[in-house]
Amino acid sequence: MCGIIGYIGERPACEVIVRGLKRLEYRGYDSAGIATENGGKLFIRKGAGRIDELTEKLGFLDLPGKRGVGHTRWATHGVPSDVNAHPHTDCTGRIALVHNGIIENFAELREELLRRGHVFRSDTDTEVIVHLIEEELKSSENFEDAMRKALLRLKGSFALGIIYTGELDRLYFVRNESPLVLGIGDGENFAASDVPAFLEYTNKVIFLDDREYAVVTKDSYVVKNLDTGETVEKPIQEIEWTLEMAEKAGFPHFMLKEIYEQPRAIRDAIHGNADVIRTAAEEIAKYEKIFIVAMGTSYHAGLVGKYLLQRLAKRVPVVEDASEFRYEFDDLVDENTLVIAITQSGETADTLAAMKLAKRKGAKVLAIVNVVGSMATRIADLTLYTHAGPEIGVAATKTYTTQLTVLTMLAVELARILGTADEEYLNGLEEGLKGIPELVEVALKHDESLRELAESLVDRRDFFYIGRGISVPTALEGALKLKEISYIHAEGLSAGELKHGPLALIEKDVPVVAVAPGGRTFDKMVSNIEEALARGAFVVGLGDREDLKRISSVFVEMPRVDELLSPLLYIVPLQLLAYHLAVLRGNDPDKPRNLAKSVTVE
Repeated sequence: MCGIIGYIGERPACEVIVRGLKRLEYRGYDSAGIATENGGKLFIRKGAGRIDELTEKLGFLDLPGKRGVGHTRWATHGVPSDVNAHPHTDCTGRIALVHNGIIENFAELREELLRRGHVFRSDTDTEVIVHLIEEELKSSENFEDAMRKALLRLKGSFALGIIYTGELDRLYFVRNESPLVLGIGDGENFAASDVPAFLEYTNKVIFLDDREYAVVTKDSYVVKNLDTGETVEKPIQEIEWTLEMAEKAGFPHFMLKEIYEQPRAIRDAIHGNADVIRTAAEEIAKYEKIFIVAMGTSYHAGLVGKYLLQRLAKRVPVVEDASEFRYEFDDLVDENTLVIAITQSGETADTLAAMKLAKRKGAKVLAIVNVVGSMATRIADLTLYTHAGPEIGVAATKTYTTQLTVLTMLAVELARILGTADEEYLNGLEEGLKGIPELVEVALKHDESLRELAESLVDRRDFFYIGRGISVPTALEGALKLKEISYIHAEGLSAGELKHGPLALIEKDVPVVAVAPGGRTFDKMVSNIEEALARGAFVVGLGDREDLKRISSVFVEMPRVDELLSPLLYIVPLQLLAYHLAVLRGNDPDKPRNLAKSVTVE
């Protein structure tokens, strides 16, 4: 959950670090801190709170030195507090360390170190690492050797940034099951949990793999294997994202900017996969047993993928939360299994764990990912990128629609290979998909009317989102968006489920958002809406038919598309509605409480 930034060069380190931490705020945090070195002395300031507040209160920008590390913390061990904020130091005050991840054996290590006389200042699992390095340094030839010995004793996940006053020209960065990437500059180098932290300075990056560490000076770097200490040759990649892509571009919030970026993002997803989708589909065609694993919004994309695959390719995948997959299906996965893993960041801990299980069992793994070089891409046998660009808002928008784009392309091509759908119909779907960006632009024109709708609904306590068939995942995602950023209770469900219990909760003026494109279940959907109306519901209807308009309290007219393409289009008004409700309620939609963009701990 946490964010790490490190810098060594000729600039004031504190300035680079504060700017980097600001760009990592989207990951979610409750405290922040910085350590710099100057003249062989560490300077550390940290505390609970927001970066802007801490910068002013603690004087982050007054810290001297041209090398340092910074951190934003999301609490896992120890409550959010000044003392639990990172960086943490050893007893001598010569080592400072920041950490993203969870150390599973920290309690036993802490007891051992306490017996050896170490004094702990915090309740975090992180602090054991810095004391363990201090202890190993007593009997090691050099700091790097001591660090390796200490880290080999850790169980769990860790990305680390380490500064040591005994060496005035270098920083250390380590990755194991938590993201970390190097930024390679001219006379300066960087490291961070995510590329936007240093993108204004360089677009040249090196993605560290699990159990690798980097020794970084201002003019050089070397990557080594943590277990063996041997040097690892790593390619430098150039990131196509511009700094402007990672900034608001005049929009009041990143989320709104990213909603409006969806036409471009969908086009890029189509173009970016045109030459590779056939290879992935040919691989899927070999398997009858298919699992789709994901979490959150990506899970809803997986549900849409299920409908697409079963409708077009006559394959019926099992869609499962990645967090449950390895506990419920480990004995069913084998070499005859295909696992499709969907993860925006490529670093979602539960999804990575599911992928690793699948690989151990001999299954083939296909990843659908946004972040190039992320861990999921290195575990998977095949990767399809969504090409959405950086998504800063915590609530997924453009990454969801680009996931749907890739899944639609995959299902169409698989159906073509298997001969399970009419070729003329498949060609029509492809052409329809190419036209979706223009139709999303049409849907975005509802922005102002949706803001007005939000004003009339801002005080409602409960919302229900309903759909049928392939629109059920859209209802689920619409409800999730509302919960995430407006903090209003919302349920997404199949409209057919209403009379089996939830209808008891429908009373006068309760908002029911009906996702109802024309399709095989449209008539049934109308009947379900009328059931809600009979109980006094306030119905917001999304659709393209007069029959729906007639029974809607508010009708959001959508362009007519094939039902299988409708999830790409119908989610857009729901994103906008959630956004406007959040803003009207005084919430920051980019930074919803208690949530983080990339869930890198289980």
